[in-house]
Amino acid sequence: MAQVYAARRDRLRERAMAGGSAAALVSRPANVRYLAGAAPSGAVLLLGREPGGGDDVLLCGRPPTGQTAEGRPDDDLAVRVLPAAGGDPAVAAADVAVDQGADSIAVEEHHLTVARHRALSSVAPRLRLTDLNKAVEQLRLIKDEEEISCLRIAAEIADQALGELLESILVGRTERHLALELERRLVDHGADGPAFPTCVATGPNSGRGGHRPSDRRVEEGDFLTVCLGATYRGYRSEIGRTFVIGTSPADWQIELYDLVFAAQRAGRESLAPGAECREVDRAARHVLVGAGYGDGLAQLTGHGVGLEIDEDPQLAPSAMGKLDACVPVTVEPGVHLPGRGGVRIDDTLVVRPEADGGPELLTITTKELLAL
Repeated sequence: MAQVYAARRDRLRERAMAGGSAAALVSRPANVRYLAGAAPSGAVLLLGREPGGGDDVLLCGRPPTGQTAEGRPDDDLAVRVLPAAGGDPAVAAADVAVDQGADSIAVEEHHLTVARHRALSSVAPRLRLTDLNKAVEQLRLIKDEEEISCLRIAAEIADQALGELLESILVGRTERHLALELERRLVDHGADGPAFPTCVATGPNSGRGGHRPSDRRVEEGDFLTVCLGATYRGYRSEIGRTFVIGTSPADWQIELYDLVFAAQRAGRESLAPGAECREVDRAARHVLVGAGYGDGLAQLTGHGVGLEIDEDPQLAPSAMGKLDACVPVTVEPGVHLPGRGGVRIDDTLVVRPEADGGPELLTITTKELLAL
């Protein structure tokens, strides 16, 4: 992996130098981890002008732990731990850049606070600050096979945790209890932790995006919607499924489920290199709008995943750009009927060309409407 991290840093260095900057300062944690292999809390990465990374330094407020959740720094990367507690690694990086002879530095303005930006200007007033924009996020968009392997394992862990929950007794248990159990099972199966707060929604809460588990208990005849994900070596998966509790589904539940399933399938089948992001959204959304459920739909049908759970690309009506091969995304349409409940189906997939079998489905828990 050392060569991989070095190659990533060299690509970013080329972009920074092409923009007229002699150095680059990366502060967004996911971006630091992508380039350095680890992102200790508050750490920043300084890229110098020397090709091959001789001037590159990871600056930290404390020594890296090497724990899986934080990652392990690239062995070929210099690590500097600040001697004084409470020091700002970004400000220290500016000093290092000046010592290296840099007269300008590209920073992630979309991540730096105003106070931090002012501190950099104050400590190194002769250092010209430019905007790195989202250059690292653009590099992160297309995943290599090592990254996809981590995503695949994260998806397998989430599938395992969900599958075990479905074999347990659910009636009478609260949403909150089930969410906590799922997160424990993720860790038991090897996850760094949950990829995001686990959502368990029952009855009238089911199908709602962003629902926070409550003390409502599972009842016979409920829809049960579960959305969870695992983090493995920093990479995050996402899966969402809806089930019926106890009895055979009612006619309205079957009808609604079949509709959302058709929308999700349309979105999945639209994933291909070169496909416009908004067309994938439109494929899924068209099914739901055509059935009269246009009001209250989520703003997007899916999004990218990787070191963060919500990355580019965005699969939304106004999204610009096209999909590339080896880009992992979610497809997660849903319908919520106030007071009754709803359905959400969510998968993590990797965009692949048709010659390679089309989109690769990472989350494989059945999408059959099960009565539990």
